[in-house]
Amino acid sequence: MILLQTLLAFAVALGSLIIVHELGHYWVARLCGVKVLRFSVGMGKVIFSRRFGADQTEWAISILPLGGYVKMLDAREQDIGTIAPADLPREFTRQSVWRRIAIVAAGPLANFLLAILLFAGIYMHGTPEPLPKLGPVAEQSVAYQAGLRGGELVTAVNGEATQTWDDMRWKLTQAAVDHATVKLDVQHPDANSAGGNILDTVNLPLDSITTQDLESDFLAKLGIVIAFSKAKLEKVLPDGAAMKAGLHDGDVITSIDGNPIADGMALIDKVRVSAGQTLHVGGLRNGQDGQNFQLDLVPEAQERDGKVIGQIKAEISFAPEMIVATSPPLAALVKGAQKTWDTSILTLKMLGKMLTGQVSVKNITGPITIADYAGQTARIGVISYLSFIAFISLSLGVMNLLPIPVLDGGFLLYYSVEVLTGRPVSERIWGIAQRAGFGVLMMLMVVAMFNDIVRLIF
Repeated sequence: MILLQTLLAFAVALGSLIIVHELGHYWVARLCGVKVLRFSVGMGKVIFSRRFGADQTEWAISILPLGGYVKMLDAREQDIGTIAPADLPREFTRQSVWRRIAIVAAGPLANFLLAILLFAGIYMHGTPEPLPKLGPVAEQSVAYQAGLRGGELVTAVNGEATQTWDDMRWKLTQAAVDHATVKLDVQHPDANSAGGNILDTVNLPLDSITTQDLESDFLAKLGIVIAFSKAKLEKVLPDGAAMKAGLHDGDVITSIDGNPIADGMALIDKVRVSAGQTLHVGGLRNGQDGQNFQLDLVPEAQERDGKVIGQIKAEISFAPEMIVATSPPLAALVKGAQKTWDTSILTLKMLGKMLTGQVSVKNITGPITIADYAGQTARIGVISYLSFIAFISLSLGVMNLLPIPVLDGGFLLYYSVEVLTGRPVSERIWGIAQRAGFGVLMMLMVVAMFNDIVRLIF
């Protein structure tokens, strides 16, 4: 069932992106007066087709599901003598170079536009996301040396507001690629201040972050972790150590043996390593506004995976604090465009670092990995799935604009030379370039498939 769901999610995502890309070429070709002979989803042999419209354009599904194409009236692909005189002005190569550029560029631009609209829709809808609030900061870490101690709410990175943890992480990722120092505007928790917080600015250096670190949790290397909610006992189970000690549903644990307990995860970690030990627990009865209490708690020993751990038989809350961030339509559209631009630039930077050997080619993924992510995000929910499609759409746009012959970017380079020189590149040179470009593309596909298989096995 999961395999079927994954294949269906992959087919819907890939099919929609191919259709949008090729519709970009199709619409602009029609706008420029070029006759379109076939619109195909898939490559190779046509297995199903129907003809519509005044030009009787063939709308087809082809046997190979990866890709698609728009076939236009083109003198390079058929004998000029077979083209009806009335159709000659609508032949592709007879269009001005600027019209040809517009037709070729329309495909990737359609993918960027789809990404912008999907991101904008997600921003308008809003989704529950963790607040950009920091958990305990390890001593000697970069974040600690910069002045962060944990509990801070990051309100802006380099002057740009951050509503969610993802906002903050994304802005830090962009800065880390350039090894820049970032300015964090934060709110320090302070019970003695009028507003409960102290506003501050922290300069966080990122020069210690390598490109390889970006492939993992680089924030943890800096000493930055997400803040989890207070150590609240959501439910105390019968006959467990928690109930025997006198703990109740809703109690919040604030200290153990005189040491503060920052959050639910810290409580879980402490309990796990304290099997059979007496812990002097301090907390608040029935939540933050309750009465203080002190009691002794002895976690019961339990063997798990060959190790002895402590347990108290209580459901402990450790989810991060969440916020539903929504934006009005115009602001969401602007944020969607900014997200698309920033992600595209970051993708190009990572590709550049890959070419110079600073980033491993293991990061190149193929259809198997994409299908896996499609299935995972579809199972999480519609918003996650749409976000996945948006990222793949802009990635498709970026990849198609690379100056590799056989891709749209290669044709744009070809036509740009024609603009600069006033004459087209010779067919011989272009033929050689296309064969070389096809070889590069095949090599990338082999690397991507190899990486997919390695991920699948290991």
